[in-house]
Amino acid sequence: MNAMITKLDSSQADFKQRLDTLLAFEASTDDAIENAVSGILADVKQRGDAAVLEYTNRFDRIPNGGATSIAALEISQEEMQAALAAIPDAQRKALEVAAHRVRVFHERQKQELNGFTYTEPDGTVLGQRVTPLDRVGIYVPGGKAAYPSSVLMNAIPAHVAGVEEIIMVVPTPDGVKNQMVLAAAAIAGVTRVITIGGAQAVAALAHGTETIQAVDKIVGPGNAYVASAKRRVFGVVGIDMIAGPSEILIVADGTTDPDWVAMDLFSQAEHDELAQAILLCPDADYIAKVEASIEKLLPQMPRQEVIRTSLGDRGALIKVRDMDEACAIANSIAAEHLEISAVEPQQWADKIRHAGAMFLGRFSSESLGDYCCGPNHVLPTSRTARFSSPLGVYDFQKRSSIIYVSEAGAQTLGKVAAELAYGEGLQAHARSAELRIK
Repeated sequence: MNAMITKLDSSQADFKQRLDTLLAFEASTDDAIENAVSGILADVKQRGDAAVLEYTNRFDRIPNGGATSIAALEISQEEMQAALAAIPDAQRKALEVAAHRVRVFHERQKQELNGFTYTEPDGTVLGQRVTPLDRVGIYVPGGKAAYPSSVLMNAIPAHVAGVEEIIMVVPTPDGVKNQMVLAAAAIAGVTRVITIGGAQAVAALAHGTETIQAVDKIVGPGNAYVASAKRRVFGVVGIDMIAGPSEILIVADGTTDPDWVAMDLFSQAEHDELAQAILLCPDADYIAKVEASIEKLLPQMPRQEVIRTSLGDRGALIKVRDMDEACAIANSIAAEHLEISAVEPQQWADKIRHAGAMFLGRFSSESLGDYCCGPNHVLPTSRTARFSSPLGVYDFQKRSSIIYVSEAGAQTLGKVAAELAYGEGLQAHARSAELRIK
């Protein structure tokens, strides 16, 4: 067991090289998947509903001879409300609390994103208008992986942004519908739910069919086929991101119960074998305690084999010189989830520039953020937190510039524009500006 997780020391000469190797992840492109996705996208674009039905019946094994229309695969508002009423009280209350907190956070976010205008002395008015997208598509995984929390995190900010139509697609292999997913859709304000998945669902959302209107943007996680399809339709529609494996980075000062830290590492490692869990700490004795906790607690985990593989292949316990160095390394890693498990976490958080979400203090476990804290759990992975952000209201809005040039303003700006236009050899541009000059 001692060799299960990599142990590194920042003082080692080859530390940076070994860390880079550990962090390296590039989404593999399987030629078979790419070719299959390309064919499905083209087929759905050409044949519409017929192609979607054919692939859905084949891949999701729809019972009773398969569906004969998209209408047979659509979940009504009444069925969603029935699911909400039918799930156990504890589940319903948990969904409602989580949804309320997610909505409150994103309502506050929206307040900070309102447009603006300002008037210059000559009467020229400049500004920015913020408007919501008309229609978005939300992909929700189905089958063994059912994530009602992802329904809340994807749909609620779209709803808060003012998106009028939210179309959710979710595969239902063997015709099995997850009631919590449908209940979450009811709570989150989803407009339509269609039980299709895979590349064919992405194609239907991007290009539209006889019964499914094309959307402006597609968000939500999926398997390799879904990721490939989203990548290929980008430009026809917007997408949120191409998500990589889950990640957690814990910066610890050695004061948190080591069992807590070990379990926090497990919380991401259990997602899949490619997930990454790393601890940075200046206390070698504490690192040894966390390692002992890993050995003690792992046999109790139902997904222990997945955790074992994840920690063995991509996990690490890293001894650093001090907490300042830990923060510097954390900025280099730019993790999806960053826990700062320390007595005074804010002083270290002030040094962090790159992280999808920061969890401050020993009681702020990443798992709380996944479900019910309020900030979005759709976060940048694979070091992309260096340049991208959590999913938010802003992902469902667009901005239009407002330009009202007064007569007086045209006299000044026209001369500037004409001079630049002549310099670029665009005479019509220049004359268009000059005609407005007295």
